Amino acid sequence: MVDVPGAPPRAWQRMLSGRRLDLLDPSPLDIEIEDIAHGLARVARWNGQTHGAHPYSVAQHSLLVDHVAGLIEPGLSAEARLSVLLHDAPEYVVGDLISPFKAVLGGNYKDIEHRLLAAIRLRYSLSAEPDADLTALTKQADRISARFEATRLAGFAEREARRYFGTLGRIKANDALETYLDPWPTEVAQSRFLERFATLDAARTGPAR
Repeated sequence: MVDVPGAPPRAWQRMLSGRRLDLLDPSPLDIEIEDIAHGLARVARWNGQTHGAHPYSVAQHSLLVDHVAGLIEPGLSAEARLSVLLHDAPEYVVGDLISPFKAVLGGNYKDIEHRLLAAIRLRYSLSAEPDADLTALTKQADRISARFEATRLAGFAEREARRYFGTLGRIKANDALETYLDPWPTEVAQSRFLERFATLDAARTGPAR
């Protein structure tokens, strides 16, 4: 879309649901889980530089992080698991920028991402920010997930992956975990993300909204 000369810059995106989301001042009322799932299933991790017949999507990564978080803390509540599942949800709008590029962009990008995540969390009756313990757990599960992805999908050697993503701790690969490392078709990633969201939302609040 080309902006009309003289018109103010457009800072919103129209979603397939019909919602119009303002990137600079996002409202929880303009956020729909169907839009999130649709977008995340079409955003490729690792800039698309992964093995497999399909791109490895952020939706699939989010499900992997949720799974790993449950391995780290088996008693984690449904509400905490939902928080983990949504940790990368802003990327349905802004895409998945690799960490080196985020470092180059600096604060402005992070501010936008932070506001989007807060609006998404409020939309689903979570606090605007998770507490420190859950934040630390999410980062740990995210890092471990990235470590697995790096060697299974993105061509990293074990030593290189350990240098950038750390150790796996007590998390070991198993058949259940491996299912999250075989890239799924877009429609599968989208539907499984929606199913997991509905399961967690129902477990903590009753029927999914």
